[in-house]
Amino acid sequence: MTAMVETDVLIVGAGPVGLTLGMILAQRGVAVTILETRHHGEPPNVKCNHVSARSMEILRRLGVAGAARNAGLPEDYANDIAYRTSMTGKAITRIPIPCRRDRFTATGGPDTDWPTAEPPHRINQLFLEPILFEHAVAMPGLTVLNRTEYLSHAETKDGVQISARNIDSGEQTTIAARYLAGCDGGRSQVRRDIGAKLVGDAVVQRVQSTYIRAPQLLGMMNDAPAWASFSLNPRRSGNVYAIDGRETWLVHNYLRDDEPDFDSVDRDWSIREILGVGPDFSYEVLSNEDWFGRRLVADSFHKGRVFICGDAAHLWVPYAGYGMNAGIADAECLGWLLAANIAGWGNAGMLDAYAAERQPITEQVSVFAMNHAHAMAKERKVVPVDIEDDTAEGAAAREALGRKIYDLNVQQYCCGGLNFGYYYDRSPIISYDEQAQPAYSMAEFTPSTVPGCRTPHIWLADKRSLYDAMGPDYTLLRFDPSRDVTPLMAAAAARGIPVQLLDVVPGSDGVGPYAEALVLSRPDRHVAWRGDACPTDPNALLDTITGTTASMN
Repeated sequence: MTAMVETDVLIVGAGPVGLTLGMILAQRGVAVTILETRHHGEPPNVKCNHVSARSMEILRRLGVAGAARNAGLPEDYANDIAYRTSMTGKAITRIPIPCRRDRFTATGGPDTDWPTAEPPHRINQLFLEPILFEHAVAMPGLTVLNRTEYLSHAETKDGVQISARNIDSGEQTTIAARYLAGCDGGRSQVRRDIGAKLVGDAVVQRVQSTYIRAPQLLGMMNDAPAWASFSLNPRRSGNVYAIDGRETWLVHNYLRDDEPDFDSVDRDWSIREILGVGPDFSYEVLSNEDWFGRRLVADSFHKGRVFICGDAAHLWVPYAGYGMNAGIADAECLGWLLAANIAGWGNAGMLDAYAAERQPITEQVSVFAMNHAHAMAKERKVVPVDIEDDTAEGAAAREALGRKIYDLNVQQYCCGGLNFGYYYDRSPIISYDEQAQPAYSMAEFTPSTVPGCRTPHIWLADKRSLYDAMGPDYTLLRFDPSRDVTPLMAAAAARGIPVQLLDVVPGSDGVGPYAEALVLSRPDRHVAWRGDACPTDPNALLDTITGTTASMN
């Protein structure tokens, strides 16, 4: 017997990316069904460890940021990045990052004063994903079919017909959807089915990774605990992430060029060298999580009514913690575009913006991450032989290496540029002017209202975040209430395009980079247009932002 399901959007994969996409759509009144092969409540792998500020902003709009921020490590557990000769060895350097208790009050240091109401949060996917899942399944219009696998799809005249199967019962399900989104990971079947191929560098790094339980380890360190503890010694280089802040840890052992596979180095020996413990130290292996660092981006992000997001569209070494977070940004971009089309005010040309916007950004970020991986690999190859010595020479070696390591890595762990600097410079639904977007790096960026940039965040006179005051769809920010915007607002209303007018009253810090009287911000907080007066032809602007112009080309 074959069951029949109808939905607006069918999503394959209930990881953080698929769940975020589902929540964005459901929040906008779109009927969503998500297929997931795991059981309800089955934990994910111990993978992602960091939710970026940009992702936290998205979770805030979905109403789940508070629950996410209150989970993970204990509230007073330092989120620092510590570099030592081993986890229990001598200190080399340290990047201070506030614990979650102090995240909104800490000042000074490289990871405070984020220009947002939602700075980053260190939490493992093990704790994050269940929070997202339970929030998602409680939303009206969103259904998750657990233990159900995607089999194939076929496009129809006005939608997509998907074949799926219950893993336990074998029952077949046919799902009629308007759109299909593959959020099904690096081995994505949806990606293969649309003929997209991953292009780039298949292996940038090999990491032998082990999830362990070691309750006694926390008390053996020579200085304060840290969220991430890097070990650098001549024998082994690795990293240890605190998972629960008490007894569970994820140990990354970075394989060298002459170690071609995961079995080419003894796992137990490597773990002990990274931890700095002897043969009498006891730990329990919970799972092996070995992985390849890659730099691969799909040559196509969609075909017809089928789209791919997250690891299905791009894979790269997880420097700056931007694997999952780039996928969440994909979901935000695709989500509001699909919702606009389904609601009827967004034309088919809007959907072309997804690949035009996200594909170039993922290519840029992947290069940032790969270059950083190469730079760190170079440093691991030349760890001084006297780095562990209790001598003046040893101390000098640790100090010199510490300066280099700090300067290299503070940019990835306090990566304001990757959060807020990226821009869309070739979108068919943005009204560009003659000014170029400012350049950005992994760490640095310049807030800007140039179309395509992130809508700069400021605090309002009533102490609210600008983002909290903005509407769920387009928001016309007016910094001079004397400017008449009636023609644009009337034209938008006549066409059913949701635009909210917000007269901005800035707080004591002023308007920041806002030089124009008017800025039109998109649902995803990117600038769509700016000017000092209402456009002379409001409908021409509305044609652009709704994809009408693109669909006529």
